[in-house]
Amino acid sequence: MDLNALLATPLALPSQPRAVALLMNELAHDEPNLRRANQLFGTDPALAARLLEQANGDGFALSGQIAGISEALALLDVAQLRALVRSAPLGTTSRSVPGMNMQQFWRYSRNTAKLARSLAGSVQQSQVAAYTAGLLHALGELIIHLAHPDKVQSLNTLVSPLDVRRGKVEQRIFGFGYGTVSAALARRWHLPQAVVDALHHQHAPFDNHAYEPLAGVLHLASWRARAREAGWGDKEMAVTFPGEVGLVLGLDIDMVLQQDPIDWLARPEPEDAW
Repeated sequence: MDLNALLATPLALPSQPRAVALLMNELAHDEPNLRRANQLFGTDPALAARLLEQANGDGFALSGQIAGISEALALLDVAQLRALVRSAPLGTTSRSVPGMNMQQFWRYSRNTAKLARSLAGSVQQSQVAAYTAGLLHALGELIIHLAHPDKVQSLNTLVSPLDVRRGKVEQRIFGFGYGTVSAALARRWHLPQAVVDALHHQHAPFDNHAYEPLAGVLHLASWRARAREAGWGDKEMAVTFPGEVGLVLGLDIDMVLQQDPIDWLARPEPEDAW
């Protein structure tokens, strides 16, 4: 699988129909509630990516500086927001992304974003950039699935898309992992370098002379969210905890779990994005 060819393939990232419908309803008002819009954009990786891409585009003077959804909303007018949401491709069927359970993917991405934001606050990293990185970090997985469904189907029989080992297995088989693809997308969208670096180094934040604390935060948040999707208990989490990453950040497993901002049993509600 060639990375450049993959990135050159025109592919549409699907959005949640519910998020799109609720946003269209909110934006239909003469004076939309921007806090509500902020919440809704913050639940959907593809919508958030489109918003941040537009806010960091050549049409504004802050290209490469807008890391948060609320900042992006302050730049675009209502007509631009309506057009952005109206044109969003919808993930309306189970085959929107072959091999991916999109409801699970959206839930996992939201949880990773919330976990990353919480952990970032405990290690003096930007919570705004952490939330965005967490929300967008696995978009590369969708691109890989959309571009090469047959190859990915074989891989999925070895490790599921949200297995904690997924990134390293992709690196070994394809020569790159979903994090590399996500980072390349963020770079194309002119997102801030801190977000690009966090996405690029998320699988190995402190390897090969790299020192990317925000990537370390994302690594731990992704581990925790994937552990939840796998239904792991205390024993499995203790065995798989990325201790070397935690050590560099000054976080042990108890500290990571204590920072957990999610009531996993509660009915999910829209969360304020940053």
